[in-house]
Amino acid sequence: MRRGSAEEGAGLVRFENVGMRYGAGPEVLRDLDFTLRPGSFHFLVGPSGAGKSSLLKLLYLGHRPSRGTVSLFGRDVGPLARRELPALRRRIGVVFQDFRLLAHLTVYENVALPLRIAGLRGERIRQHVGELLTWVGLGERLDALPATLSGGEKQRAAIARAVIAQPRLLLADEPTGNVDAEAGARLLHLFEELNRLGATVVIATHAETLAARGGHPVLYLDEGRLRHDPRPRPRMMTG
Repeated sequence: MRRGSAEEGAGLVRFENVGMRYGAGPEVLRDLDFTLRPGSFHFLVGPSGAGKSSLLKLLYLGHRPSRGTVSLFGRDVGPLARRELPALRRRIGVVFQDFRLLAHLTVYENVALPLRIAGLRGERIRQHVGELLTWVGLGERLDALPATLSGGEKQRAAIARAVIAQPRLLLADEPTGNVDAEAGARLLHLFEELNRLGATVVIATHAETLAARGGHPVLYLDEGRLRHDPRPRPRMMTG
């Protein structure tokens, strides 16, 4: 899928001298400057408390910067009115650390929800949701409630819900934190496949071994400041 020329030139995501604070507290993010190109894949790495989740909030428009400029899809989000944000958010998929699956809905209904919100109905939803859940290995769990799923199944359901509407930007907060190493490797492969299909991917993790295994560029956060290494890291060999 071709991107617009303005987006190609300016980047899908651009942060310029960005700071962020909660209320009147101190800045939790300081002086962030980076650009993510369309179709790129980055890990966001740092210890607990470094500010990874706060940076993701800026990326999915869950919080506004206290200073600086955040541009998404070629638009400065700072001056946008609240009513303009939902249209941008529909182009962003988020996999939250705590999954946020709705307990009273089945796997199928959870994954279908973004399409229903977007106005799709009937057979189009059934086809898209069924194909995606089969692809992520949940084709036999369509009618299961979240409480009956394993940690890995919940994670795959959350990923399916995040990508069902084909987001341009896909964000994941510690997506392998609730699964074992083998399942984590499978999830990483799934994100790489989604990236090959056109999504720009950012995975936040405190596990530098995961980032090393992926062989992708890494954004390092330390006490709210960012060090951007644009070079892909050598892929760690696994036995």
